[in-house]
Amino acid sequence: MEQNRREPGLCCEVYDLGMAAFADAWALQKALVQRHRTSPQPDRLLLVEHPGVYTLGQGSTLDHLKVPAEALPYPLFRTERGGEVTHHCPGQLVGYPILNLKRHQSDLHWYLRQLEEVLIQTLARFGVRAGRQAGLTGVWVGDYKLAAIGIKVSRWVTMHGFALNVCPDLSGFEAIAPCGITDKFVGSLAQFCPGIAVNAVRPVVIDCFAEVFGLTAVAGSMTQLGL
Repeated sequence: MEQNRREPGLCCEVYDLGMAAFADAWALQKALVQRHRTSPQPDRLLLVEHPGVYTLGQGSTLDHLKVPAEALPYPLFRTERGGEVTHHCPGQLVGYPILNLKRHQSDLHWYLRQLEEVLIQTLARFGVRAGRQAGLTGVWVGDYKLAAIGIKVSRWVTMHGFALNVCPDLSGFEAIAPCGITDKFVGSLAQFCPGIAVNAVRPVVIDCFAEVFGLTAVAGSMTQLGL
């Protein structure tokens, strides 16, 4: 593994997109990644909730759908990320980091473990002891998966990211085998912290993200982006 080459004094622009359609947030990610190919860009983190939607990884199979695709209760998108099918819905906080890993560490496994650590530390702030499961990506409390991770990295610039179940209606997961896993369960922070809301978790995720990646978080302006 390469030594960490993190640049000192890095800032990360954080964009709170509120409730936004998956297709719109996906288009924004692609536009920001494209900018890295033409000029130096700051690290960015997009935070969003999505209306109900299912997404597939680039090479994922339809075998993990429990009903035909046309019978799913929400739209289905195939994306560039790794991993199998997952579900996004209100009450789930989704994070899309657009980072240049050359400023941090050019190692995909390191990056995945860093994202997991962000979520483990976030849950710890709410008194929930979460961790990893051997051979599986994501963040778990026992056999309950509270956060899923699926990424795409091109020329060491990241997109897609993580989804933390804060207080969602989990029924949408019943139509799929989430991430292709059939012998474990989907859980949420609300199971351990009744009454928790996304607004309470968002600033904690930002703080933990900045700490884990050694960044200073600053509020980003969509107007400045010109998008």
